[in-house]
Amino acid sequence: MVHQFHIPVLGLGFSIDTPLKVARYGISSVVSIVDDELTERMRKYHSQMNLLEYHPITKNEENFRTKRIAAYLNLLQSLVDEQFEALKQQDFVAGSDICRYFELLPEGSVIKHGYELMMEYPEGARKKIFQDRLRQRMKKGNIDVNIMAKVDKLNFTKDGTYLGDENTDALSALRAFVESDLNASVVLSAGMNPRLYSYIEKFDGFVPNSIGEFKKRIILKVSDFRSALIQAKFLAKKGLWVSEFRIESGLNCGGHAFATDGYLLGPILEDFKQNRLKMQDELKGLYIKALALKEISLDVIPQQRISVQGGIGTAKENEFLLKYYNLDATGWGSPFLLVPEVTNVDENTLNQLADAKQEDYYLSNSSPLGVLFNNFKYSSAEQLRLDRIAAGKPGSPCTKKYLVSNTEFTKEPICTASHKYQKMKIKQLDSQNLDAVAYKEAFDTITEKVCLCEGLCTSTYIKTNMLKPKETKAVAICPGPNLAFFNKVYSLDEMVKHIYGSVNLLEKVQRPHVFINELNLYIDYLQTEVQLYFKNINDKKKKHLDGFKDQLQKGISYYKDLFNDISSQSILKELMVSETRLSNTNI
Repeated sequence: MVHQFHIPVLGLGFSIDTPLKVARYGISSVVSIVDDELTERMRKYHSQMNLLEYHPITKNEENFRTKRIAAYLNLLQSLVDEQFEALKQQDFVAGSDICRYFELLPEGSVIKHGYELMMEYPEGARKKIFQDRLRQRMKKGNIDVNIMAKVDKLNFTKDGTYLGDENTDALSALRAFVESDLNASVVLSAGMNPRLYSYIEKFDGFVPNSIGEFKKRIILKVSDFRSALIQAKFLAKKGLWVSEFRIESGLNCGGHAFATDGYLLGPILEDFKQNRLKMQDELKGLYIKALALKEISLDVIPQQRISVQGGIGTAKENEFLLKYYNLDATGWGSPFLLVPEVTNVDENTLNQLADAKQEDYYLSNSSPLGVLFNNFKYSSAEQLRLDRIAAGKPGSPCTKKYLVSNTEFTKEPICTASHKYQKMKIKQLDSQNLDAVAYKEAFDTITEKVCLCEGLCTSTYIKTNMLKPKETKAVAICPGPNLAFFNKVYSLDEMVKHIYGSVNLLEKVQRPHVFINELNLYIDYLQTEVQLYFKNINDKKKKHLDGFKDQLQKGISYYKDLFNDISSQSILKELMVSETRLSNTNI
């Protein structure tokens, strides 16, 4: 890798074509492949933009979902290859893309140092040889893909015949990745899906060559060491190697938030730091044994990277995480929502985000998945939700059905954000004769769910002028709370230089350290849980909340030792304030 950071997946549409904007500069990014309709429409768009012939893949075709996603990934790969080769052929003159490639690299980069020396050389044969060597050292960024493992809808024909396990949403998306031309990674997130994990074993692309190199690699997005090891062992026993553990903060992240039981990012990273080699040895033993049963031998055991993402805001934090925890890379997601040349945020939403304050970002129950979801108060999707309630028609039309899961009222699963479900649920509520306060609480819980399948794509369709006449203009967006500290629209160069420390976009912004910010989010979460259970506490719930609070206190003790060791008095003061808040949280 030429860069020390990657851009994680951002919603459905926000990073759907980010590789076309950054891969030629050596920056890796992640594309969501949940929505085959989105990938098909984006394939049409980019084919037309590049004057390429486009043949639609319709829903009438067999295996259409896999074909659509694979075709789009192939187009991305082809276009990035063309961009990169064209960039490499450019002359090294100020303002050129090839100069931009090297100038975006971190200061410690060997090839950046070589570039700077080359630029000082006098014109002549030696300078040309130097330039050719630099061109040979250039690498593209990866076009990685994301699959939410548990978003795995079963699919049926029109007459109700089950299409089989291999045609569920997650498995058909994985097959598309495997059948594509990408030499890249699939990022598996949102928990373990044994059916999906077992399916991976069927594909040769995940088997390394003799020197430990893969055509297709596996990245696990994880929130703690224990779950990472359990998942990796499951895969290793099948002869599947995890090439990277991508650790993400439970709450200080964008999109869906999977709150751990009080386990904080610092102690989790310490777990990986202390147990990394032991874990690798254990996985190697299982992996080699599984390969031997398949009559596969390796001369070299594959590498295993560890990275972290979620809430990183400054170059100082970035460098500290990399060095102190011996990490291979960091992930920067939400700040890139304010970089129009990288992500698909429509102008109205972009301006709203640039002006937003901390209180405008909140943890919601709006996801139909029943998982906490980072939301933005002033999104047009949130306003549409409220307008529908006011008009007496809560809920959304459900056209894509990616998040259908509820069978409370129907034989076939439906989405809890749909008008169909909310109408039936409210009718049930009306029959319960609750008092006004209890009724409102229950009503708000039902109607808080919002359509993400449409809303997380809308901004992309607006920005590319592909919004159809009958489609809503309501945009759902899911930034991490860290975005509150970034208050302008930025260029790619500004953001990358901020990550590496040559500029400071937050110079005049008061902002807690990434660890303290996450700790405060967890304390907020605990206090909300306490209020939620206040009227209906029992021994089991109390035990859980006590354990959660105790784990947070252990995290604070870890941070006290950590920040004492690195002599950071200002962070210790912030920590003391948070500890007082936690102490005053009575269960």
